[in-house]
Amino acid sequence: MSENSRAELYQQVILEHNHKPKNFGELADATHDAEGYNPLCGDHLHIYLHINHQDIIDNISFKGDGCAISRASASMMTVALKGKPIAVAKSLFEEFHQLILGHLKPESDANHLGKLAIFSGIWQYPSRVKCASLCWHTMKGALEKTKTITTE
Repeated sequence: MSENSRAELYQQVILEHNHKPKNFGELADATHDAEGYNPLCGDHLHIYLHINHQDIIDNISFKGDGCAISRASASMMTVALKGKPIAVAKSLFEEFHQLILGHLKPESDANHLGKLAIFSGIWQYPSRVKCASLCWHTMKGALEKTKTITTE
C-alpha cells in the first residue's frame, strides 16, 4: 500500500469513527469505570466496562468530548475489546502503546492489533500520541479500579 493510500485510509477511518462512534454512551450496569483527561488538549473521556465472572469484557462503552483521533481511538478500542478476556485487553494495551510510540511495526512485528494498526504512523506526531492513547490508559485504569487518569 502506498503512503498516500495509507494516509487516505487513516483519515477515512478516523473520520468515520469520530462522526459515528461505536459503543458511545454510558453503560448502566458497568462493573468497572474510569475517567480520563488530557489537560493539554482538553480530551475528556469516561470508559465503562462490564466484566463477567469469567473475566470477560461482556460490554464496553465510552462517552465524552475529544478530538477526532481521541474519539476514533476510543470507538475502535471498544470494538476490539468487546467479548475479550481481561488478559487480552491488557496485552492489546501494551501492543497499542508500542505501536503509537513507533516501537512496533505492524507490517513486520507479530501483533494482534488488527484494524487498530491504522494508528501506526501517529508516533510521527508526538502531540497526537496522547490523543490516541487516552482511552487505552483510561480503560487500563478502569481495570485497575483507578477512577481518574490524567495524561500530560
